[in-house]
Amino acid sequence: MMGSIEGLAGVLIWTAADRFPAMARFYRETLGLVPRSDKADFVNFDWSGVRLSVGVHDRVEGTSREPLRLMINLTVTDIRAVHDRLVRAGVVFTRAPEREDWGGWVATFADPDGNVLQLMQLP
Repeated sequence: MMGSIEGLAGVLIWTAADRFPAMARFYRETLGLVPRSDKADFVNFDWSGVRLSVGVHDRVEGTSREPLRLMINLTVTDIRAVHDRLVRAGVVFTRAPEREDWGGWVATFADPDGNVLQLMQLP
């Protein structure tokens, strides 16, 4: 349909300049995501054209004040294996892998700024 929304291009997480190194390290090293581009104030990751980006914004300070306002779901094929790897890397989960009513599995944790993320294994 002409004029319709065709999909999701990506999600951008803004952070403060002094927090960017920890945020970029978390997404690159702890989560193990491979950057599409990696700059001193911006890093992004790409899955077939859908991008997750972390960048510095001069109007953002400190950690997320409302971490549940936005939740990022990262798809995985083996939630237990990814959960175990991230726990070994120091990630603290607020919800261990659990099966949902709809048949999939989720596990919840936060990034260094307090933004909520979930691992999601689809049924």
